[in-house]
Amino acid sequence: MIVGVPKEIKTDENRVALIPAGATALVAAGHKVYVERDAGLGSGFPNDRYVSAGAEVLETADEVWDQAELIVKVKEPIEPEYDRMRADQVIFTYFHFAADEQLTRRTLESGCVAIAYETVQLPTGELPLLTPMSEVAGRMAIQQAAKNLERIAGGYGILLGGVPGVLPAEVVILGGGVVGANAATIAAGFGAHVTVLDVSLPRLRYLAEVMPANVDTLYSNRHSILEQIERADVVIGAVLVPGGKAPKLVRHDDLRRMKDGSVIVDVAVDQGGCVESARPTTHNDPTYTVHGVIHYCVANMPGAVPRTSTLALTNATFPYVLKVSNRGWAAACEEDRDLALGVNIAGGRVTYAAVAEAFNLEYTPLGDLSA
Repeated sequence: MIVGVPKEIKTDENRVALIPAGATALVAAGHKVYVERDAGLGSGFPNDRYVSAGAEVLETADEVWDQAELIVKVKEPIEPEYDRMRADQVIFTYFHFAADEQLTRRTLESGCVAIAYETVQLPTGELPLLTPMSEVAGRMAIQQAAKNLERIAGGYGILLGGVPGVLPAEVVILGGGVVGANAATIAAGFGAHVTVLDVSLPRLRYLAEVMPANVDTLYSNRHSILEQIERADVVIGAVLVPGGKAPKLVRHDDLRRMKDGSVIVDVAVDQGGCVESARPTTHNDPTYTVHGVIHYCVANMPGAVPRTSTLALTNATFPYVLKVSNRGWAAACEEDRDLALGVNIAGGRVTYAAVAEAFNLEYTPLGDLSA
């Protein structure tokens, strides 16, 4: 199979979907690897490393897209890439379709097979290709919150962990999954007082057992959310519905209850956000203020630390890339139910229920495609 690795063109995105070691393994398995020039540079992998690994470096994105049967990316295709997608091609990347109707419809029109990292799912419910970036984003969320709490950034002017004789900041985390747990760990390490809200009692029991003493757990409902955001200095949005839109847990008018200079970091913004006032921002212009509350809503947070993020991501994705390359997407999905759950669109049909529901589109189970 011909595997193509285009350079990411989303704003401030420096990750790459395949590292040289992955190229070596693919070439050893009999595949061709085409990498766009400088695709790995932002993550610390220069072109000569790919050449040494047996890949061929091509000058333009068009060359890579035109020749590749399997495209591996980090972020979803954006406007300049829509016309490059084609019917005889598999695209393997983060898509987050439910947050982007235009992307969904253009992908349907292309006829390609779209396998989304974020919906590959193990029988345990774990999302193995989303987990590493959720770990990075959860940890980064606290770094960004701490910076934006500073007065020079427009914040309330408090130190996350306080000092002896001065209380620490109150950090409220909506969602106790991978993002939430990692955010709680870092915030607690800073010395903040942390409250994690979730609707899963088993998850809350687990977090109560493993988290330090300055982390409390609370069952999430409308009343408890309002009560907590009123006292919060930082709110982290960390709610995930696999493949679907995030629920709006904090409404626009709820912000009036919050402190001026408090900070919201909505990590769920790439799935539409769990804060109603959230809209995607970039690393170059990461924040805006609504009703006195600073919003940090960068949709590709891990892109700010591309070396760490690329290595963490490709550790998880590469076995699936190799499987698709070796077997072809259909056979690979037939053998691997976890991978099959990643197929969101194929042959002009939506094969993931949450995506169809988001835009009132017809849903076709993957197994019915040949019917």
